[in-house]
Amino acid sequence: MNLNVSVSKTAREMGEKAAACIARLINEAISQRGYARIVLSTGASQFETIEELVKQKVDWSKVEMFHLDEYVALPESHGASFRKYLKERFVSKVNLKAAYFVNGEGDVAKNIEQLTKALRSDSIDVGVIGIGENGHIAFNDPPADFEAKEAYRIVNLDTKCRMQQVGEGWFAGLEDVPRQAISMLPRQIMAASHIVSVVPHAVKADAVYNTITQAVSPNVPATLLKTHPDWHLFLDDDSAAKLFRL
Repeated sequence: MNLNVSVSKTAREMGEKAAACIARLINEAISQRGYARIVLSTGASQFETIEELVKQKVDWSKVEMFHLDEYVALPESHGASFRKYLKERFVSKVNLKAAYFVNGEGDVAKNIEQLTKALRSDSIDVGVIGIGENGHIAFNDPPADFEAKEAYRIVNLDTKCRMQQVGEGWFAGLEDVPRQAISMLPRQIMAASHIVSVVPHAVKADAVYNTITQAVSPNVPATLLKTHPDWHLFLDDDSAAKLFRL
């Protein structure tokens, strides 16, 4: 494991540092092979990082973007749609070479097949991978399947995961949160050359503590990130609070 940890006083400072790291890794890939391919995560925890990332000096016309997950049967027009999130906060603000989205509407099996073909046509340089309150990565809730070889799969969302979505304000109540999503699977996530995890706020303190202190286990899916050869973890004081007590 090559773990690089950065702790900032605020989520904004954390986002600035994380965005600079992501941009550096993208620019290194462009320098080495003429283009870069990235995976972006979404959610409230990524707001500051994405806001700062679009300000970075990157030739976005040489960058292809994929994303991690999307709810099954949720219209893109819904406020919680991750396609909507990325298009509004990122894709509309930079001139990407290409953007590939997880589509949970229509023929989902065909959507997954086409997305997998595009994703696996070449390697991924940078994966920006958040950590959920239950320790999930993407929508791989515990116990996560570390062995599955598919790129994406329809998964069931546990109650803690669904409550996180309510807590972040994406849905009015638990019953409004879809019970299934399409998620990139752990092995595919780990195939990225570099992984950057941006995990702010006090609600993530337990997940951060468990990820760092517990053995690699499907019961804390984010522990798998510790086995990656180049993992960059960005925290703020609130999310790192329990680590300070070690």
